[in-house]
Amino acid sequence: MIVTATPDLVLDVLEAADPVTQRAATAKLDALKSSDADFAATMDAEAGKAAATEQSATKVSEAQSDAVNGAPVRVIKAPASGEVYRKFEAFILQTFVETMLPKDSEEVFGKGTAGGVWKSMLAEQLGNQLAKGKGIGIAERLAAAHPPAPNIADKAG
Repeated sequence: MIVTATPDLVLDVLEAADPVTQRAATAKLDALKSSDADFAATMDAEAGKAAATEQSATKVSEAQSDAVNGAPVRVIKAPASGEVYRKFEAFILQTFVETMLPKDSEEVFGKGTAGGVWKSMLAEQLGNQLAKGKGIGIAERLAAAHPPAPNIADKAG
């Protein structure tokens, strides 16, 4: 099967779409095409409408949950204080390890893109493991230079 990239993919997606949604989207595009309005301005206006609709739907759902279950609870799990720095150090170590791995290693990792992917995955895992231990001190220095912010919930009490 020969596939021409853009026309076949677009037509396949269009044919797989719901016919009602397809007609509505086509009508909106035709209306935009026939009007001489600025495309960027039109898209900004549509994005504003979508954001307003989303906010009103959120307010309605919050009001409904208030009526049934009391105030909604928002839980945002913050990463552990040093976890972000450890991940950064792991990334730096991954870069170091990847540059140290041999360039002519097709017999180990394979040829082409697949070999590059395997090599990158090995470097990533080695970097993560090195950072899980003591690492090379990047995470410790960053954590010491940027102490965690005081917890807002503690001040409210």
